[in-house]
Amino acid sequence: MKEKIIIFDTTLRDGEQSPGASLNIYEKIEIAHQLAKLNVDVIEAGFPVSSPAQFDAVHAISSEVDKIIAGLCRANEKDIDSAFKALQPAKHKRIHTFTSTSDFHILGKFGHEKYGVSLEDKRKTILKMTSDSVAYAKSLCEDVEYSAEDAGRTDIGYLAEVIEAAIEAGANVVNIPDTTGYTFPTEFGNKIKELKRRVKNIDKAVISVHCHNDLGLAVANSIASIENGARQIECTVNGIGERAGNASLEEIVMALKVRGDIVNFDTDINTREIYNTSRLVSGFTGILVQRNKAIVGENAFAHESGIHQDGMLKNRDTYEIMTPELVGYPNTKIILGRHSGRHGLKARLNQLGYEVSEEKLIKLYEKFTKLADKKKEVFDNDLRILMGDTITEKDEFYSLDHLQITSGSKTIPTAVVKIKIEDQIIQESAIGDGPIDAVFNAIERALSIHPEVESYNVRSVTSGRQALGEVLLRIRSNSISFTGRGVSTDVIEASALAYLSALNKKNAHFKLNEKFNKENELTKVG
Repeated sequence: MKEKIIIFDTTLRDGEQSPGASLNIYEKIEIAHQLAKLNVDVIEAGFPVSSPAQFDAVHAISSEVDKIIAGLCRANEKDIDSAFKALQPAKHKRIHTFTSTSDFHILGKFGHEKYGVSLEDKRKTILKMTSDSVAYAKSLCEDVEYSAEDAGRTDIGYLAEVIEAAIEAGANVVNIPDTTGYTFPTEFGNKIKELKRRVKNIDKAVISVHCHNDLGLAVANSIASIENGARQIECTVNGIGERAGNASLEEIVMALKVRGDIVNFDTDINTREIYNTSRLVSGFTGILVQRNKAIVGENAFAHESGIHQDGMLKNRDTYEIMTPELVGYPNTKIILGRHSGRHGLKARLNQLGYEVSEEKLIKLYEKFTKLADKKKEVFDNDLRILMGDTITEKDEFYSLDHLQITSGSKTIPTAVVKIKIEDQIIQESAIGDGPIDAVFNAIERALSIHPEVESYNVRSVTSGRQALGEVLLRIRSNSISFTGRGVSTDVIEASALAYLSALNKKNAHFKLNEKFNKENELTKVG
C-alpha cells in the first residue's frame, strides 16, 4: 500500500496573490467547487481579516464546499477570531496561523525595540507569540496548522524549538515553508529530516511544506521533503502565486503517480480533472499557462519532430510517460456552432467541469448564440471565457449599453459610450490619441472619474480570425489597485468592458468596506 500525501491547495489564497490575479467571490466559489471535484484534501480559501471581500469569500466557500476549509491568520487574537468567524459554516474547519522565524524576518519585520533589543530577545518574543497564538486558535478550533515563515532560511536549532512549542500548544499540522524559494532539494530535504530528529513531539503533528519557485525548485523541494518525512504538500494549480509562484499541484501529483516505481507515495487527486481545473483557474485569473508547461501546457502532449512522430505512431510509450486522458485532456469533441442547442452546450460545459443551473444556462445560451453567429465554431476556451463573463456579471454596477467608434488614418479618434448604472443610462463622447484612449476618456467623462491606468494588456485567447480578444488592465484609485478583464471579438469593446470591470471591482470593494465598518460600529454599540 502506498502512503498518502495530503494535498493542501492554496490557489485561492497564495495563488490569488499573483500580480493581477484578484478573483471576485463568485469566481472563487466556482474554483472551490472544481477543487472539490479534483479531490484536494484541504482548500485554503483566503486571509479573512485582510479585507471584507476575503472574509465573505471564505465564509461562502465554507458554506458550499464539503472539504477541510482553511483560513490564514497572523499570530494575534483579532486575526484568529476573524478566521474562526469566517470558517463557521464549514463542516471541517482549520485555522492556519503563522509567525516569522528567520533572522532576516525577525530583524526586519520585528525590528522595533518593543519586540526585544537583541536578536535573542526577539526570538523569545516570537516563540511566545507562536505558543500563545496556537493555544488560542486551539481553544476555538480542533484543527490548527502553524507555519514558520521563511523556515527555509531559519537556523535549524531555533526552528526546532519553535516547531516543538507549536505542537506543544496544540498544532495538528506544522508547516515548513521555503518562503523565498531559496533552498536546494538536498538542503531542504535534510532540514525536514533534521526536524524529525530534533523535535521530540514531532510524531504528534503532520509535517507540511510550502515551497516557492524563485529558483525553479519548488516541485523538486516538495518531493525531497516527502522523501524525508513531510506528509502534506501546499501547492497551487498551475503553480501560480507570489513572485515566481508556488509548487505546481499538477506536477507534484503526476510525479508521484508516474514514478510510483521509485516512490511509495500517492495522492487522492482525481487526475482526470487536472486539465479542466488548470484551464478554469487560468481563465478566471487571466494568467496564461505557458505552452511548454509540464502536464497542462498546450505542448505537453504535442510532437513535431519527425523522429518523435514516427515513434509515437508505432508506440505512444516511446515519447510519452503518461497519457493525455490521465490528466483529463479531452479525447472526444462535440462541435458547437450556431445550430447547437442548449443540451449540447450543457453537456460540453459539464465535460469542462462546470455545474450549470437551468437559470444560468438560459443566460449563457443567449451569449453563446451571439458568439456563434460571429464564429463558425465555438471552442472550449470560448466557453470558458463565456462562463467567466457570466460569473463576473454578478458584481456589475456599471455596464456597457452602447459603444460607437470613429477612427481612421486622417480622422481624430472619437468614442461615444452609453453606460448603464442600475436603471440610469449616461451618454458621453470624447476624443483621444487612439480609439481605446478615446473610449477610456468617454467613460471617465460619463462617470466623472479620473483613475490612473497602471497597466494594459491585450491577447488572443481563442483560435481563428474571429478569435476572442482578452484585455487585462489595472487601475489605481485612492492608493488601491483594481484589475479588470474584458472579452470580445472586438478588442476596443473588450477594452471598454475591462475598464468597467475594474470600476465594478472598485465599487464592490468600497461597498463591502462600508458594510463591514457599519457592522463593526453596530457591534460596538450593542
